Amino acid sequence: GAEGSTLMSYFSKNQIQALKPKITFSMLRDLQCPVLQSNELQGKPDESCSTEELFEWLGAVLNQVSLDNKSSSFLSTYCCPQPNTIVEKAFLCTITGFIIPEKIIQLLEQLCSYFGEPKLAYWLTLTVHGFADSPVSWRESEHGFHKGGENFYNFVIFRNLDYWLQMAVGTNDDCPP
Repeated sequence: GAEGSTLMSYFSKNQIQALKPKITFSMLRDLQCPVLQSNELQGKPDESCSTEELFEWLGAVLNQVSLDNKSSSFLSTYCCPQPNTIVEKAFLCTITGFIIPEKIIQLLEQLCSYFGEPKLAYWLTLTVHGFADSPVSWRESEHGFHKGGENFYNFVIFRNLDYWLQMAVGTNDDCPP
């Protein structure tokens, strides 16, 4: 209607344009992956890793940190938690940009449908990072942008369609309901 044309003229007058999300794909070969059991959140020694160990490992993989535990010019090293297994091929898709919640739900449903046919994977994950200065807040608290701005969540979906939901928020933020 009239409001739409006024809005569009504002954007075109101020040289504002819509951008599409950037999508990158990569194949990770011979990746050490933690062994997970959907019913073991705390993990079990020599059987499965905990949610915290997975979360730390996932951060290392997403940031392309070497998992070989060899020292180099850094003071610290990282290795995959135990127990782990070598995955011959792992697929990583990264979408960067503003993505509406409906699209995230659609991605999650598509990932769940992956297990509809027999597959070799035991689990897969979807991680969503909010912008640090996002206006997102939970309950009545203001988002703690000036203290770090953390706001992200991670779904770990298992072959039997059980899932873990991990959330991280800043120190000044309330946890989601």
